[in-house]
Amino acid sequence: MAEGGAMIRAAVESDTPTLLRMIHALAAHEQRADTCTVTQPALHDALFGARPRIEAIIAEQAGEAVGFALHFGYFSPSVGVPATFLELLYVIPEQRGRGTGRALLQRVAQIAVEQGADRLEWGVMKRNEPAIGFYARLGATFVDDFFACRLDGDALRSVADRTLAAS
Repeated sequence: MAEGGAMIRAAVESDTPTLLRMIHALAAHEQRADTCTVTQPALHDALFGARPRIEAIIAEQAGEAVGFALHFGYFSPSVGVPATFLELLYVIPEQRGRGTGRALLQRVAQIAVEQGADRLEWGVMKRNEPAIGFYARLGATFVDDFFACRLDGDALRSVADRTLAAS
C-alpha cells in the first residue's frame, strides 16, 4: 500500500476502459492529446490479446483507479541483460505527492526483478520538470548521450517497403 493508502494491483480485462481514460488524461497533461489515438480494442489486444505486448498495474484508492503504469520486458543486448521498459506512469492530479507514483514505480521494479531483469528504463519529457525531480529523488540516472528515435505510420511502412524491396 502506498503512503496515501493506494493499493497496487495487476490490471484485468475490465480495467481497459479505465486505462484508456487515464492514457488520454496523461496525453492531455503532456499537451499531446491530439496525437493520442489509441482505441479501446487496440489497448485491450495489447494487454490481453493472443500475444500480449505490455502489462499494466493500477493504483486504487477507495476502489477508484488513481494511477497506472504500463511496462514490458525486453533484452538489452549491449549489456547482455534482461530489462524492463516503463512505457507510461500516471497518477491523477488529486493523488500526486501522496506516494502513489513511488508505489507504482516500486511495483514495476519488483516485477522487473521477479522476471529476472537487471535494468529498468523509461523516458520522460524534457519539459516535465516535476517528473524529472521525482525520478531524480528516487535515484534515477539520466542518459543524455543518445536521442530517442521513432518511425511511425507512413514513415515506418515506407522503410519497411524499401527494406523488403532491397532484400
